[in-house]
Amino acid sequence: MEVIDRILDWYPWLQRHRPPVVSVLRLEGVIAQSSGMRKGLNLASQAMAIEKAFSVRNLVAVALCINSPGGSPVQSALIAKRIRDLAEEKSIPVIAFAEDVAASGGYWLACAGDEVYANESSIIGSIGVISGGFGFTELINKIGIERRLYVSGDKKSILDPFAPEKPADVKYLKSLQKEIHGTFAKMVKARRGKRLVGAEKDIFSGAFWTGSKALEIGLIDGIGDLRSVMRKRFGDKVRLRQIGVPQSFWRQRLGLSESLGNNAGLLDTENMATSILSTIEERLTWSRFGL
Repeated sequence: MEVIDRILDWYPWLQRHRPPVVSVLRLEGVIAQSSGMRKGLNLASQAMAIEKAFSVRNLVAVALCINSPGGSPVQSALIAKRIRDLAEEKSIPVIAFAEDVAASGGYWLACAGDEVYANESSIIGSIGVISGGFGFTELINKIGIERRLYVSGDKKSILDPFAPEKPADVKYLKSLQKEIHGTFAKMVKARRGKRLVGAEKDIFSGAFWTGSKALEIGLIDGIGDLRSVMRKRFGDKVRLRQIGVPQSFWRQRLGLSESLGNNAGLLDTENMATSILSTIEERLTWSRFGL
């Protein structure tokens, strides 16, 4: 496609025949920082692709294909803001398409779109904040481990999984969650505006719905898939240009994490343990939505 674009640039008289182009940016997976063997969906991994999506010749729109159960509220906000900044700077409409799920942080990303579409059976919503962990106090007692922890600052060891849970710690965590939830809800209201027709106590309860129900309460604008909606809006000749995330040699050739570098064949115990825990955590995040 880039070769065709260059040819059209060399022969200006052909430009009037250049078809409209829609950049297609895929935002898939759990939203999180990359670590160890885990590659999360975050601004660092998407920045170049986002910039490229808004730099295509004859661009008429940017389409976001979202398939994410959520994750980091910070990374969700950063990705969405970068998309909105470029959309306003270049006066390009952004249209979001939810696939299997656009929930929690995934719905935050969808709100970067001026319009949001989904399948009837897509999972939409989950506008809330969740955090979880494990307590190991009984376990370490049973296996004879003595916990040694030294801190400066009375809240430095808050919610230590190896110490009994303290009501004051839980209260503090919930206050943080309430603040983040408020920021999430404020963003949704700002982006969706009067299109939200459901009761706020329901919309911002953390519940999630099918695409059909999400349409009824104003979380999305219509039922449809990317190709059909774009062809209806920009004509049958519209070109859907897939924008990929640049990958290293190791990831392209071997499908390995960039973090392994030249030691791609060597997996130490710590990396393996981190990978297993990350995989379990990611699987649990998806499973909340029956996926």
